[in-house]
Amino acid sequence: MQKYLVYLLAAVALQQLATAQTYKLPFALSGNAIELAVANGSAIAATSVKVSVQNAPAWLQFTQREQTINSVAAGEEQLAAFTFSVDKSAPVGQEQTLSFTISNSRGESWKKEIRVAVTAPETFELFQNYPNPFNPTTVIGYQLPVDSRVSLKVYNLLGQEVRTLVDGDRKAGFHQETFDARDIASGVYVYQLRGGNNSRGDFVARKRMLLLK
Repeated sequence: MQKYLVYLLAAVALQQLATAQTYKLPFALSGNAIELAVANGSAIAATSVKVSVQNAPAWLQFTQREQTINSVAAGEEQLAAFTFSVDKSAPVGQEQTLSFTISNSRGESWKKEIRVAVTAPETFELFQNYPNPFNPTTVIGYQLPVDSRVSLKVYNLLGQEVRTLVDGDRKAGFHQETFDARDIASGVYVYQLRGGNNSRGDFVARKRMLLLK
């Protein structure tokens, strides 16, 4: 689990300082947590403080999007922890602004924005197609740790090329390709991914799939 501590401000009308920090989120990892420190700079306690997540992208999945802190004493702070998972479909390296709103029982509210970006996966990987067996289409997924030149091809068991699904450049991250086999015969086929660049060298992986008509 990785934790990220962010300071918010509740129950006092002070200007929040902007931050240039971008929080790096691990690729396709679950059980992460953002801990938000809600500080009360006023002379009286803040009660029923609600902290909620706003405008989170679909690939950032929170177990809950709102928490209530019963009380924050004057001059003290309390933590609100939000557990989240990063879906593998997240765009790598693309900054996204997350907003958190906080409000108290007196009707006062504040907003805190932070920037997040997903880091690239650490390895090349070719995933098993799904569904498998299939008829007539199936989806093949793969991940790239760096921007790469990619070749994804389908072969029969004689080693003859049946289809080229990808032959071009792809960005680091997770990708999916659809194989439409309605014009070929039932049987076992092999799909091969080849990728890489000058810094990482070549990666080659193969898997089998079954077409049943």
